[in-house]
Amino acid sequence: MTCPECDGRLRKRGTETVCEKCGLVSEEDAIDRGPEWRSFDDDDTDRRRTGAPLTRSRHDRGLSTEIGYASGSDSYSSRLTGRKRRQIARLRREHNRARVSSKVERNQIYGFAEIRRVHALLSLPDTVREESCSLFKSAQSEGLLQGRSLEGFSAASIYATCRMCSIPRTIDEIVDVARADENELKAAYNALNRELGLPTGPIDPSQYLPRYASKLDLETSVERRAREHVRTLLEEGSIGGRNPSGVAAACLYKAAGGENDPSSITQADVADVAGVAPVTIRSTAAELEER
Repeated sequence: MTCPECDGRLRKRGTETVCEKCGLVSEEDAIDRGPEWRSFDDDDTDRRRTGAPLTRSRHDRGLSTEIGYASGSDSYSSRLTGRKRRQIARLRREHNRARVSSKVERNQIYGFAEIRRVHALLSLPDTVREESCSLFKSAQSEGLLQGRSLEGFSAASIYATCRMCSIPRTIDEIVDVARADENELKAAYNALNRELGLPTGPIDPSQYLPRYASKLDLETSVERRAREHVRTLLEEGSIGGRNPSGVAAACLYKAAGGENDPSSITQADVADVAGVAPVTIRSTAAELEER
């Protein structure tokens, strides 16, 4: 290989082919075909890629194999005879049956699939999905699923994980996308909280403020004043037994102007976003007036 400009010798350096004499870059490969990691002699870890990472959201941690379907365009599938195709079809069918060896694994597959579906619809972090599946498996190991619905425990696992990770999600939001009703979710959550001793404390109403303010199209200054209202109620101990979602919505309503500003948001608008009744907004706003 010679240089087209000076007939010098070409040498490949990284992703470029460079002339040693004049420095002309004659070719360039934009794809770096080397590894994306660096290995050192004193490093004990093996950085070779051997497949997808392990995940707790699968009943087999993602280690199972699957007999796929060969496309009709490749050369291998065109050489298969009818007898070989039928044999592969039987192997695929028996392999799918053998992947689930017990009813416990079958329930895990269904519960984990429901958790992944609700997790995707609520746009939650991946850590919530992993922890929810782990919590569902712990409940199954303790025998809490007997006599209760799998859908209820799947939804309750996500709600409990959101509580433990301080992610503001109400029961109504989860019930809207889950295949379980509110009674099933509450029964499963009470069983999880009672038998497993979940570290779930009271929800801080200020965690709902950014999301509600965004839905109501309120400015940052309104959210800041609402956060001060929440802090005042917490210091006075006036929100004991109240719905934290309703407290956050009432503080936003009061911070936006309330009844003194006719152009501000209404109690019905705020109550609809928070999933509570307007009387809840009205009672908390009256509590703020007294303070």
